Amino acid sequence: MDSNTIPSRDAFLAEEYRRAAKASDEQNFEEAWHHLERAHVVAQDRLGPHCVSHWRMLELAWRTRDWREVHGQIFRLSLAPIGNITGRLPIGNSGRSNVSAFARMEIEPEISRVLGQSPCGDDRTPKNTDA
Repeated sequence: MDSNTIPSRDAFLAEEYRRAAKASDEQNFEEAWHHLERAHVVAQDRLGPHCVSHWRMLELAWRTRDWREVHGQIFRLSLAPIGNITGRLPIGNSGRSNVSAFARMEIEPEISRVLGQSPCGDDRTPKNTDA
């Protein structure tokens, strides 16, 4: 996905989930987390995909027996609907339990393009282009 073409959000999510599953199957859990974090940033402002991203993180945490992460993902699954309904989401947050559920984070340029933002990071409000 490093080409100059900008994939749709759904295509981006499908590819990141595919890469995460492949890495997990190969027991490369650090890489699997990386892809799930990227998916979370893209999915975050849409309730269904946002919950799916945390569910997949919960599955990986369970598989790796990372109980801190399991608890963190259960907490985030409970918060996701509230954040989406109120619009109070920490833009760019990786979705992992090793960072505050309320912390804003920088967004990678590639992900900014998928979100329809300027890669310079000035526009931090995601635009939903998937109608």
